[in-house]
Amino acid sequence: MKIALACDHGAFEYKEIVKEMLTKEGHIVEDFGCYSTESVDYPDYAGPAAQSVADGKNDRGIVICGTGIGVSITANKIKGIRCALCSDPVSAKLTREHNNSNVLAMGQRIIGVELMKEIVRVWMGTEFSHDARHQRRIDKVMALEK
Repeated sequence: MKIALACDHGAFEYKEIVKEMLTKEGHIVEDFGCYSTESVDYPDYAGPAAQSVADGKNDRGIVICGTGIGVSITANKIKGIRCALCSDPVSAKLTREHNNSNVLAMGQRIIGVELMKEIVRVWMGTEFSHDARHQRRIDKVMALEK
């Protein structure tokens, strides 16, 4: 799977861990930055990563900042994106099964590194249920973009 990955300075450490983890699991990772802990603006990185998912250049995206809030808001401004901010594996599983989320957001200052890894594993390993009621709801959400 091709994964777009982005962060701001507050989550550079986690981005690098996620990149290594996904690469070892055989995924192709496109790193949209940032590339250090020097202060940057999260929309400059989360926006292009989410856009690459919306454009079909990447299958899914993962965006990370200090809290996960800024990058999730940014990603959800991109037409076609369903970004879920997750701080636990249950939410990660359900957002894939029920919402078919295509971008995952997390906060480095909110969750520990082992929990972050588990959230990524669960989110990456869970497929959309294709249940008619969930698809109907997704269609209604996506219609709001028009």
